[in-house]
Amino acid sequence: MTRSFHRIACEGETLAASLDSGTEATGLLIVSGGNEIRAGAHGGMAQLAGRVSEQGFPVLRYDRRGIGESSGENREFLGSADEIAAATQFLRQKQPRVNKIIGFGNCDAATALAFFGPAAGIDGYLLANPWVIEASGEPDSEKPLPSSAAIRSRYWDRIKNPRTIFDLLSGKIDFRKLLKGLKQASRVEENSAISIQLRDALPRLDGNSQILLAKRDTTARAFLAAWNSPDFATLRASTSITLETLDSASHSFADEPARDWLTDKLMEALRQA
Repeated sequence: MTRSFHRIACEGETLAASLDSGTEATGLLIVSGGNEIRAGAHGGMAQLAGRVSEQGFPVLRYDRRGIGESSGENREFLGSADEIAAATQFLRQKQPRVNKIIGFGNCDAATALAFFGPAAGIDGYLLANPWVIEASGEPDSEKPLPSSAAIRSRYWDRIKNPRTIFDLLSGKIDFRKLLKGLKQASRVEENSAISIQLRDALPRLDGNSQILLAKRDTTARAFLAAWNSPDFATLRASTSITLETLDSASHSFADEPARDWLTDKLMEALRQA
């Protein structure tokens, strides 16, 4: 299989893209999360594309507008509908054998795929650690504020660890910070607006869809808290959405066990499409 570089037209701008060719009739579209370039995180997406392509499945990755080698203004993940549509169309054009496309994204890319994938004509989805965390709401602040449920989950893990008591007594854990964290965890709150948007978007996805969670990751904890809430009860009962968890804190599935688990899930979805 070969890897080639391309420029994809997108609303007067160009997206820098890498295509790993393949002979199979199902292709994989990788959408980068955050402001990562198509090789991120730390080259993991490029390596993932290579592993999938070695099995015969073509893979397209691209930089969103205003990111990496792509031109234009960075409109963040909520403004990425045009990029997803342009990349999907390009993959079909360059690999005419392809009749189905599976979309994969991590973090806010997963949420973007859920929002914009159906209009782009994507046929199946693997959404890893979907982003549902709102901004803190403080003036001039873009720092995300984890949900109370996510904080509770993290602190419960720490409390269960016997070493926590030793670290408290030895001063390695700041007792005042611990109390502050527990106070945050005690808040009772509603699901974020973006989590409700995601809940409403997920049933509209074509084909079978999987949500993949590294369950000790903060972003995954926030999504899981929303998923387990009453707001998501109907969605949980749906047969078209499945949720798979991995006991890992690796947000980008960077360590070897997480990387292998993610690759296996992608290959399974591609072969069954």
